Amino acid sequence: MLSSPELLLPAGSLAKMHAAFDYGADAVYAGQPRYSLRVRNNDFSTLDALQEGIDGAHARGKQFFVASNIFAHNAKLKTYLRDMEPVINMKPDALIMADPGLIMMVRDKWPDVPVHLSVQANAVNWADVKFWHRMGLTRVILSRELSLDEIEEIRQQCPEMELEVFVHGALCIAYSGRCLLSGYFNHRDPNQGTCTNSCRWDYQVKNAAEDATGDLGRMEVIPLNFQRAIEEADARPFSTLHQEARHPLADRPYLIEEAQRPGQLMPIIEDEHGTYIMNSKDLRAVEHIERLVKIGVNSLKVEGRTKSLFYAARTAQVYRRAIDDAVAGRPFDISLLGQLQGLANRGYTDGFYQRHHTQAHQNYMRGASEADRSQYVGDVIGVENGWARVDVKNRFSVGDKIEVMHPSGNHDITLNRMLSDDGNEISVAAGSGHIVRIELGAAYDRALLSRYL
Repeated sequence: MLSSPELLLPAGSLAKMHAAFDYGADAVYAGQPRYSLRVRNNDFSTLDALQEGIDGAHARGKQFFVASNIFAHNAKLKTYLRDMEPVINMKPDALIMADPGLIMMVRDKWPDVPVHLSVQANAVNWADVKFWHRMGLTRVILSRELSLDEIEEIRQQCPEMELEVFVHGALCIAYSGRCLLSGYFNHRDPNQGTCTNSCRWDYQVKNAAEDATGDLGRMEVIPLNFQRAIEEADARPFSTLHQEARHPLADRPYLIEEAQRPGQLMPIIEDEHGTYIMNSKDLRAVEHIERLVKIGVNSLKVEGRTKSLFYAARTAQVYRRAIDDAVAGRPFDISLLGQLQGLANRGYTDGFYQRHHTQAHQNYMRGASEADRSQYVGDVIGVENGWARVDVKNRFSVGDKIEVMHPSGNHDITLNRMLSDDGNEISVAAGSGHIVRIELGAAYDRALLSRYL
């Protein structure tokens, strides 16, 4: 009988925490104020909010982990133990830590507090895991750069240590998130919790100034820069130049070649929003849950504390289903890929879990049915006399096929009628900021709605 791993989701807010639990999560994690990589956009940035989150999780029989995973500079060492005291008194189920010095300080002062090694510490081999076991840690969150085979070898060599891996969410452009782009551009250090996600901004390709001879090899090239610098320079993006044929280089393709891959020319593509050459696709490893369960991984982790309530609910529901199917011996349900496709994403990859994809095995890279694709459109905020009040998130219309997502189960409806919040017949919910009413039973109060595309 296979053991069911923990499903661990981010808690960006109390509402998202409860949504994660409603739809199948076993535990959540949130950042500690000042000492985590989750300083920005963190609703648990005060001790009162953190206490409410921990108490709320425990009241539901769930776990709440607190990330305290910065690599601290000297100034923060002076205040660390003092500031940790009230957090420890809240009785979180574990601390997520990366800095060996901070870990030593916590282990010395509070030896009974469970500590999980953060992915920031880059544990990539079984000797590393054994070291941290000797230091008294109870779990290691393995580096994202590991393959399934490497994870399996670590599990075999370290049966005494809990192992956790990421299965869904954003991937950093740097090694396990230890990036310097934001610090370089904005003086906001990612490794101190203040990353501005510079790698995910809309970059623009600047036009090159061709010399009189027309020799491309002698061009003065203005380097790529981020959006605000382009706006300050009042420069036109390459796409505009191309459309207006304003520049002699506008019709020429731009290709890049990596030194170790000669002959593999990759185009720099830009649309009206910019180009995304530093932007990794998002991790989606739901197709590998069965293998991870069989390996014996203890915790499967989703990233995305700043994502929507719908994101928390959908990822919890999909990965809960994948885990339950794997434990029960049921085959992977490929429709789960389509359900995740409806979330905002930058395209999906399974990261480093498989080094080489071949046609000899089931290919899940493009396995989602287009018919299953959907877009989050609203939250049901109350039901009166069979009419649900919907807080609209994205546009939808009468005649649309709607998925009603609820902890008790999902079902599809075709939207036949819609009223404005003051009771007038309307045909379109225009978008975010509107409240509309649709016919929906009281059993689906607090449901989340998505529109099939």
